[in-house]
Amino acid sequence: MIWIIDAIARETILFGAIGFLIGGIDDLLVDAAYLLTWVRTKLTRRSEPPLIDCGPPMAVFIPAWDESGVIGAMLRATLQRYAYRHYRLYVGTYPNDPATTAIVAGMAAADARVRLVVNAGPGPTTKADCLNSLWRALLRDEATGEPAGAIVLHDAEDVVHPDELRVFATCLTRYDAVQLPVLPLTDAGSPLISGHYCDEFAEAHGKSLIVRQAVGAALPFAGVGCAISRDMLGRIADARGGDPFDESSLTEDYELGLTVARVGGRTRFVRRRDASGALIAVRAYFPNSLTSAVRQKARWMTGIALAGWDRTGWARGRGPGENWMRMRDRRATLAIPVLAIAYLALLAWGASLIGHALTGRPVPLPDGVMAWLLAVNAGLMSWRLALRMAFTGSAYGWRQALLSLPRVFAANLVSLLAARRALATYWPTLRGERPRWDKTTHRFPDEIAPVGASAR
Repeated sequence: MIWIIDAIARETILFGAIGFLIGGIDDLLVDAAYLLTWVRTKLTRRSEPPLIDCGPPMAVFIPAWDESGVIGAMLRATLQRYAYRHYRLYVGTYPNDPATTAIVAGMAAADARVRLVVNAGPGPTTKADCLNSLWRALLRDEATGEPAGAIVLHDAEDVVHPDELRVFATCLTRYDAVQLPVLPLTDAGSPLISGHYCDEFAEAHGKSLIVRQAVGAALPFAGVGCAISRDMLGRIADARGGDPFDESSLTEDYELGLTVARVGGRTRFVRRRDASGALIAVRAYFPNSLTSAVRQKARWMTGIALAGWDRTGWARGRGPGENWMRMRDRRATLAIPVLAIAYLALLAWGASLIGHALTGRPVPLPDGVMAWLLAVNAGLMSWRLALRMAFTGSAYGWRQALLSLPRVFAANLVSLLAARRALATYWPTLRGERPRWDKTTHRFPDEIAPVGASAR
């Protein structure tokens, strides 16, 4: 019996080691590209243009299905925080969500900068469907008033930075779309589940998007903290028959960024600090329970790694950098099986150690290629953990940097469970079923810390 366990341990370890090696080399190439970009930026640093105080009007789109718990606080905070006069908040609700609609209606009655838009059909539909309702409302308003200069996307739980619209107004004079960083708020009650988002976004928006930009790949939008010029979004709407957001997509924000690049638009990821030194970014609480985190990650995995594969395909004629980044976006379809088998290998290895201890037989040790693979992977993993700690520490401080180590296991658990849910969600769409807005319950801070207090 012990030889069967040994065989399972040996083969699963070999499979996992090869998979980790491929992924580790891919990550190492991204790290090298980031280092080269960082050095080049330091050597050619140019002064940043001053932020525009009053530019073109901004239409801020906020889709809100079942958001009565946060929408009022979010709107009040946004109206108080924006250091830009020329904007209007378009909030989309549904007729079968009277609680959210009533709160927004009250806000709209008290402040003309809030515009309530009730969807024609009951919810939940998709986020893109709600955004299209807001787009049509903007068109009606433009027919009798001043046209918008840009459309800004936000969610109902976002804490905006006061200088956000000023950055958009400044950068959209040279680009067709702009994306700001997203920094999850730290949650003391959920240091592992909610906290792992801090690690992922610190690295993704501190390194990965910078590399995408450097290699000439399209920048996917995060769905929040992004602005698209009115002309560009109008071009996309015209090409799609009137509505710019694809209602059949679960990750319309990701695909919209690729679409802007496909039609020749220029997108810029902007990391800029305000006068106090704080990063101008969007901050929000992310899911703090395993169930809600799995639900959210499953939606991302379905829309980007599964449906994104057949919906957006590969980018012919856009160079190797674009296809490299799209491959990385879809790597979860291969990484999750490798991760699952690696954990199985750990269990089999543990069972093998116990079996050999009980029988008194010598434990078979890895040698040759296996020993080399394990040694290289150990080095790559140590580098990966050190780099994640560095990015988390840069954004949140040393305490969160230390917590990023145990959060690796929390992130792996969420990903494994999300993969199962993603497959169950994706399968019905292959039979023609329309996707539904599988959203999570959101939270808004009871008290908003001064800008820069919760993250650097």
